[in-house]
Amino acid sequence: MAYVKPDAVVDQMIQIGAQKSRLPVRDLLVRGFLSGALLGFATTLAFTASLQTRVGLVGALVFPVGFVMIVLLGLELVTGNFAVVPLALREGRTTAAALAANWGWVFIGNLLGAVFYAVLFTLTLSPDAEIAKQIVAVSEAKTLGYARLAAHGQVVAVSKAILCNWMVTLGVVMALTSQSTAGKILAMWLPIMTFFAQGFEHSIVNMFVIPAGMLLGAHVSVADWWLWNQIPVTVGNVLGGVIFTGFALYYTHGKTAVRVAAIAPTELARDARA
Repeated sequence: MAYVKPDAVVDQMIQIGAQKSRLPVRDLLVRGFLSGALLGFATTLAFTASLQTRVGLVGALVFPVGFVMIVLLGLELVTGNFAVVPLALREGRTTAAALAANWGWVFIGNLLGAVFYAVLFTLTLSPDAEIAKQIVAVSEAKTLGYARLAAHGQVVAVSKAILCNWMVTLGVVMALTSQSTAGKILAMWLPIMTFFAQGFEHSIVNMFVIPAGMLLGAHVSVADWWLWNQIPVTVGNVLGGVIFTGFALYYTHGKTAVRVAAIAPTELARDARA
């Protein structure tokens, strides 16, 4: 499957980050909108699979279809950009203003797409439908459940969000380890399934499931949504993507070529003396 080595993958991450930071606002919004909606599709597919089989892991097995579509179509997911655009900034390939613009516009696009899908999907359901009840329960657990724990609830939300985007951004990176479509799909499937199966917190998934729950009658206010979930989860997603995927891989693999170039002249001189 034409395996790509980690140092080359990090180079691609930097290039992709630079390219994303130069996209016009129109593209960021359109691609972000599509990504938000596609993750909504994937979430309802996962809920449907879990309800039909009564096995939660089945939902996690099918959820990555949304992420695969996003990556293969070159769309914009802000949680993935949390890992790659900062590397372009670190290498001087973009600016802090461009990074902020990319994150901000893609976040808005993701939000619009996720909420749009939530509105359309809830119109297809009756309030007593089994999946409607599940969405309401998940929506309340992701907000009121944390609110009952007060400050500790926000700590839990941030922690789950860090773990989530550690895996989500790893999915972005794993897709770069293969040059074939099949290899990309298989590689990115693994970490995405891992995060969803363990109930970690993804800010874009929550942009669908919490508003959908509210539309279906969940006792959740807009303030509950943002204070107890969306804000702390977004913060955790940023930390997980920037630190544990982006810069962790950059500092262990990103300078391999530079180190080799620095060592080679010394080795050649030693060989010549011998």
